[in-house]
Parts: sequence; C-alpha cells; structure tokens
Amino acid sequence: MPPDSPEQSENTQSAQHPQSDQSNQSNQNTRNAPTTRNAVCVVVIGYNDRAHVADAVRSALAQGPSVAEVVAVDDRSTDGSAELLDRMAAADARLRVVRRDVNSGGCGGPRNSGIDAATAPYVMFLDSDDVLPPGAVDALLAASREADAEVASGLCVRRELPSGREQPWQEPLYTAHSVLARPSRRPELVHDTLCVNKLYRTAFLREHGIRFPEGRFLYEDFVFTARVLAAGPRIALVPDRVYVWHVRRAAERLSLSLDRGHIDNWQARTRACAQAYDILLAAGQKELARAARAKFLDHDVRMYARELGLRDAEYRRAWWTHTRNHLARYDAADWEADPATPGRLLGRLLLESPEPRDLPRLRDLAARPGRLLPPYARTPDGTPVWSEDLPQLSLAPLLTSPVEALPLALDAELRPRAGATTLTLRLHELYGRVAEARPRELEVRWRSRNDERTRGRATAALTGTGPGLWSAGLPVDLGSLGAGVWDLRLTVRFADGAEREVTAAARAGAGRLRRRAVPSVRHGVLLVQPYATHSGALALRLETGALGLARILRGRLRRLLH
Repeated sequence: MPPDSPEQSENTQSAQHPQSDQSNQSNQNTRNAPTTRNAVCVVVIGYNDRAHVADAVRSALAQGPSVAEVVAVDDRSTDGSAELLDRMAAADARLRVVRRDVNSGGCGGPRNSGIDAATAPYVMFLDSDDVLPPGAVDALLAASREADAEVASGLCVRRELPSGREQPWQEPLYTAHSVLARPSRRPELVHDTLCVNKLYRTAFLREHGIRFPEGRFLYEDFVFTARVLAAGPRIALVPDRVYVWHVRRAAERLSLSLDRGHIDNWQARTRACAQAYDILLAAGQKELARAARAKFLDHDVRMYARELGLRDAEYRRAWWTHTRNHLARYDAADWEADPATPGRLLGRLLLESPEPRDLPRLRDLAARPGRLLPPYARTPDGTPVWSEDLPQLSLAPLLTSPVEALPLALDAELRPRAGATTLTLRLHELYGRVAEARPRELEVRWRSRNDERTRGRATAALTGTGPGLWSAGLPVDLGSLGAGVWDLRLTVRFADGAEREVTAAARAGAGRLRRRAVPSVRHGVLLVQPYATHSGALALRLETGALGLARILRGRLRRLLH
C-alpha cells in the first residue's frame, strides 16, 4: 500500500479497545476456546486500491468459520475504495469498514487501527493487493492452539504478475512443523521480517504494547517484527502456504518494497534495521540482535549492491556514504562469525574504501550464490587481498572456508548458431583452493522463470586449459527449452564428492549478448537473446516463430508507453 502524505496526526472512526486490562482474561479465554469458529480477525489495509481490495477481502472471508471478522481499514482513499467496501460489508456481516479521517502516509497506522478494532482472540494482517490462499487461517490457528503459541507463522510466496511465477519467501524456516519455546532458539527468524504471514494472539500484542510505527515509516514491519521477537513469544512454524504476496513490477505506482530507485528508500530501510537491532538488544535478546546485523549484511546490503550499477553517480556516492556510516556502528563480534561470507566481505570493502569502486566485481560478489571474479591479488607475504591498491582488505578467511561455501567464479558464453548452439564455461582458480579440491565436472541445467521447471540437464567434464583455469563445453538444444526466460544453473563437483551450486557471469563483448534469429526444425525460427541479469549472471530469453516476434514487438511498445 503506497504512502500518500507525510506523517500526520490521525483519528479513526473505529472503537478503541483497552490494551492491557483485559489481556489476562483474553489469554485464558483463548486457551480454553473449545472450537476454531469465530477466532480470528483479519485486518485488511488499503489506500486507493479499488482494483484489488475486493479480492483481498474475499480471500479473507473465504477462509471459513474460523474468521470471526474482517476489519478493512481504508486510509482515506479517493478512488471509491471505501464505498466499495461499504457495499461488500452490507452483504456480509463479518466485514467491518474502518475509515480513517486523515491519510497516514504509510502502512503502520492503518494496521494499528485494525489492532484497536479487533474483537477476536487472534489477529492477522493482509494488504489490499495480496490474498490469503485457501486454508491459511485454519493452518495457523490449529498450529497456534495445539502448541499454545502466541505467534504462528507460515510460508509466504511472492507471485510475479502477470507471469504467475512464484518464489517462496524464507523457505528454509518453513520446511516442517516445529514449535519454539522462545525465538532465540532459532536466530534465523530475524530473516523473516514480514508481518503478514503470521497469526498473533490479540491479547499478546496488547499486553506487550506491540504496535507498528506511525506515519510515513517505510519497512514498518521490520520494527513490528522486532518488537514481537523481543517479547519472547512461544512460536509455532508451519510449512503451509499462508500468504500470497503479489509483485507487480509494471504497475504505475510501485509498492514500497519495489521502489528502490531513490536513496531515501535505502535510508528508510537502514533506519528500520537499526531500530530493530536496538529493540532486540534493549530486550536482552543479544543473539537475535547479532543475527539481525548479520541479516543486514547478507540480505539487505547484497540486494542493493547488485543494483548499484544501475544507479547514477550521485545515488552511488550517497548509498556508499550512508552504508559506511551505518556499518560503523558494528563491533568486532559482528565481523568475526563467518568472515568469508559475501555479505561480510562486501561490508568490509565498504568500510575500507571511502568512495564507490569495483562495481562490476561488487555486483558479482553480491549475487546468489556469490562470485568473486579476478583479479586475485596477494601481499608480498602471500596473504590474499581484495586488490593491489586495497591490500588492507584481507581475504585470508577464504583459505580456510569449506569449498562448498567458496564464492567460486565461473563465466559463460552462449553461441547460438544454425544447427548447433554451444555453451562454453570457465571456472577460475581462487587462491589455490580450486586446484586443491580438484574439480571434475559441471552439471548444467536451465530453469524457467515462468514455472520453475528445469530442462536441458547435462554434464560436462572440466579440463585444465591454462594457469588457474578449467573449461567445459557442451551443446544446447534451444528448441527443447521453448519460449520464455531461462536461468542457467550449475553444480561444480569435486574429486572428494563435494559440490557447489553456482551461477556463471555472462561473458560480454564482441556481440556475445546480441539477439539472434536461429532456424529451428521444431519452431521454424527461434529468437535467442542471451543477457546478463542485474547480478551479472547469464540468462536466456527465447521466443518462437512469428508469434514470438509479435510478442517482442508488443513488449517493446508497452515499455515505451510505460
């Protein structure tokens, strides 16, 4: 829900509920509730989102009898959203509409209004442009009640629209049912900063005064989630899909999380991360606080560093300076754990260099998985360092890191030709660690962006082709892939059985990434476009036949009009 106006004082038309005097009784009632009927309040927030809010509300009402009420908080919309919600409320008594008198400028205020209006024992949140999948509320409610947990959390999937491609969010946390007596039992919880894929005991939020930041505060869920974890709740985790996060990159108005092209977005994100750390530390949750700082390096810094080459010089300087100032708060212990990880290497590079530098190399290191491309410099005593002109940035931790965790560097070149298309791959040495592990072969596969299916799986032997270089080449049957966007995925296998999942940097220059038309027995003609992703990895865009050409022309026209 994009913000509209700066932070303003607010009034709502909803009844305000006491925050603490009923908490103990509500807690007892929750634990003794005999059924799951009428147990959950779903708070839907929206601003000028008439095109989607009805779908969000319907998905909440469709959860069944477990949902006692849906509280739709309209943040002073001007597009008829509130009137649409009023008509829906007239048709279903479970829907209540709360109209705010003043636009809040963000998402936190409307969610707080929803907490205040909730009368059910449990509450969860839903944005107006997303949906709850069938069974989401029942899965979370059953887990919470069975474990007597104040918080239940499940899997969120990001769905790209209009393609429908889905990507799980923080999937490793949700592989199986589990119960945590307290959050510190699993510090990785700090990586799931979303508030929407969780069910909260209403009395728990009120008893601890847990609320969202008010006004125009981007990434308000970072702070809210930190407040929840700081209170030390018992948490139930479920592998069920409980939230569908719609990603509309072509929308006229990008969501807050996608609008990263302005420096104030990064400043807001670092402010929210800093507040989350302070909240956890003040609550005595030192392990979670340390994990939150590690998450900032491994997730936030890497995500923005991958896009740094797309920004102008002014943005880069501002981003670099702001990030250096933020990282200056870190202490020695923040850098000691896992010093060879890409996030920590990137953070140390930022601290050691006062000006932006080595952006292509930085982008590749920030990729997932990270790639550390040449040059591989050493000091006179043989210590690995970032470069000859930055010897103070030691890369010595790479000498002891397991080969499965090394930021191995591969590059790739795809040569579409009539009759045969070849893929050439090169694996680079990394301070002697690759030769020591004795690379044997590469497994190659192409993964579709549209439906995650994998095709073109093949294996090729790696052979030494020069000092510090191993190469492999193999044919690619483009016709068997079909239309769509395909990401190249690789596995390097070593003599001792170790494996490393990697991607390959797209080798540019001399027309290597130019679109070509290739004759095809199956499709008549293939339009082949090798390209480098934002993280520098080789990917492939394919269109088939005359219809494919028409799709390309329509896409170009849409981009021009947008």
